[in-house]
Amino acid sequence: MEQRGKSGLMTEGTIWKQLLLFSVPLLLGNLFQQMYNAVDSIVVGNYIGPQALAAVGSSAPVINLLVSIFMGISVGAGVIISRYFGARNIENLQDSIHTSLAFSIAAGIIMTIVGVLLSPLILQWIGTPQDVMGNSVLYLRIYFCGILSVLVYNMGSGILRAVGDSKNPLYFLIVSSITNIILDLLFVVVLKMGIAGVGWATLISQTISAILTLILLIKTKQEYKVTLKKIRFHKERLIEIIRLGLPSGIQNGVVSFSNVIVQSNINAFGSVAMAGCGAYTKIDGFAILPVMSFSMALTTFTGQNMGANKLERVHQGAKTGIFMSVATTVVISILLELFGPQVLSIFTDNQQVIHYGLYMLHILAPCYIFLAISHAFSGIIRGAGITTIPMIVMISCWCVLRMAWILTSVPIFHDIGVVFMGWPITWFASALWLFLYYKKGNWMKQN
Repeated sequence: MEQRGKSGLMTEGTIWKQLLLFSVPLLLGNLFQQMYNAVDSIVVGNYIGPQALAAVGSSAPVINLLVSIFMGISVGAGVIISRYFGARNIENLQDSIHTSLAFSIAAGIIMTIVGVLLSPLILQWIGTPQDVMGNSVLYLRIYFCGILSVLVYNMGSGILRAVGDSKNPLYFLIVSSITNIILDLLFVVVLKMGIAGVGWATLISQTISAILTLILLIKTKQEYKVTLKKIRFHKERLIEIIRLGLPSGIQNGVVSFSNVIVQSNINAFGSVAMAGCGAYTKIDGFAILPVMSFSMALTTFTGQNMGANKLERVHQGAKTGIFMSVATTVVISILLELFGPQVLSIFTDNQQVIHYGLYMLHILAPCYIFLAISHAFSGIIRGAGITTIPMIVMISCWCVLRMAWILTSVPIFHDIGVVFMGWPITWFASALWLFLYYKKGNWMKQN
């Protein structure tokens, strides 16, 4: 039992190999997760039309806004679980896992009710045009009917990643993504269900991934085994999870809120601009996957090694992980600049839509390096148990600074490119701030 339990430990061995072996399945898993929305958009853009594509695109910021708060809490849960796993504290590890699952179930029920009831009001508030409002409301409500599965899967896979298992979440996502593709084609192309078919295909696929994750956690013989009757709130562990996760949740919620404001500014340029930006947003989701994967790997690596009190190894892992993330991001940015038109044409053959997508690409892609640096340092600092600083940085830069830029510059220039510039400007600011904190702050001494 003890030897099997150590299989996910990252406190010994060659650092770059451990980060790579952990990140690659995580990257592929995130890739398949992105395929949910990408396949939806490809099917919608080619078999339903630009207005339906705009409806899916306008729904994304709303979904992210409500889901991101929970995802921040799950970051806190992952840090706690990785710490106890690295320290071999099995009792607290078990309590943390069952508390995390109880929280995800409760949050899923609440978010289902909120999402279904408030979808029309939220979409009206962000200025969704009337010609796409009906489809947007329908898609969003179906999505939120399955939000419990989304939260349970993400928490379950977060538990597995915290103990060093990034492979099984990948396998589950492959199954659910293939299911999603098959159901998209069946519901939309064959049964002509329209955008509702896309929504139901996503819901069913997400439910499959949640069920498979729970089955693994229940059947495993490892120390992180889940017992259904033990899923409840443990007060001390819940306080720990909220203490570490709430700053990330607030950060994610506020940043997502700012993205809703950004989306409302994009909406003002019409449904064609919405469709083009929505199409590139799907590409953007794929492009930043290595950034997110290395950041999550660094959080787990840092958490386990801080738990084992191997501080020098934390620094070595930070340097290695940042280099790997930045190098991968530069290659992706170059490929996007070279093959952007061909990639966008997968989503639509409408040249106006492609024009707006390319405009967004040329502004964002060269600046992904700053996003990579921001997420890498944020992952390291969170893994050390310091979640307040990344929250302050991200809210200040990705929300306050971004909103200030858009609210002051868009009325002057009346160009959608000015809206796009809000992202790279704020990525650079957050990267600089987090780098300075990593070098000068006492984040290790606070452990």
